[in-house]
Amino acid sequence: MGTVAFPGLGLEFHLNRVAFHIGSWPVYWYGIIIAAGFLLAVLYCCHAAKRFGIKQDDIIDMLFFAVPLSIVGARLYYILFYLDLYRREDGSLDFGAMVRIWDGGLAIYGGVIMAVVVLLVFCKVRKIRFLAFADLGVFGMLIGQMIGRWGNFVNIEAYGGPTELPWRMGIYAYVDGVRQYLEVHPTFLYESLWNLGVLAFMLWYRKRKHFEGEMLWVYFLGYGLGRLWIEGLRTDQLKLPGTPLAVSQLLSAVLAVAAAGVIIWRRRK
Repeated sequence: MGTVAFPGLGLEFHLNRVAFHIGSWPVYWYGIIIAAGFLLAVLYCCHAAKRFGIKQDDIIDMLFFAVPLSIVGARLYYILFYLDLYRREDGSLDFGAMVRIWDGGLAIYGGVIMAVVVLLVFCKVRKIRFLAFADLGVFGMLIGQMIGRWGNFVNIEAYGGPTELPWRMGIYAYVDGVRQYLEVHPTFLYESLWNLGVLAFMLWYRKRKHFEGEMLWVYFLGYGLGRLWIEGLRTDQLKLPGTPLAVSQLLSAVLAVAAAGVIIWRRRK
């Protein structure tokens, strides 16, 4: 049980990570929220599939491969940049801890990268237009990310540094081994609202696109810009080994610049 307050707004929540038990097996709110986001994303993509020239059956078939492999990708990405967390005292790697994803440790960019790779292979095998499928898929991606961030709220994680803003979030967390009360940026909320805004813009922009694949690049531009500034507020950044650079900020900047360049070039062409 954890307590989260928004003192500037007069709100307080008492949160339990476990929603219910099936026998002795706990079912966590985080998993339920992620599943809800996934379900809504699939429902939207199936609803909009015809508009992009994609068959609903192809969406379902692709998900059988994309979902488990994207989870693997998100986990591998996290482990790669937090490898020391999985070392034993003798320096050897604890492969059991690496597998225990229920203990936390997934990086969304790893999942996105793996999803793109899976979609490329799937479209190649099925002889489907990759860019048309990707244009549809990024809408589902945004829906899932927008809702999934609320799993971070229940887990009281993915928050930012100290702030005195009216919407600051009050939490109890360990700092240097001591449990303290902190008032921090609710970065999970920032990203959820940003994704909602990007989604609304993309729904408007969809009817005005000029080339196949444009929605994919608009997603990279919009999400990249948001993640670039939000990641700078967070206290749990994944760093490039031996540097002060946040991996997600660097990747976000590269994607946003590349996406803007492609959109401008293709529209002029």
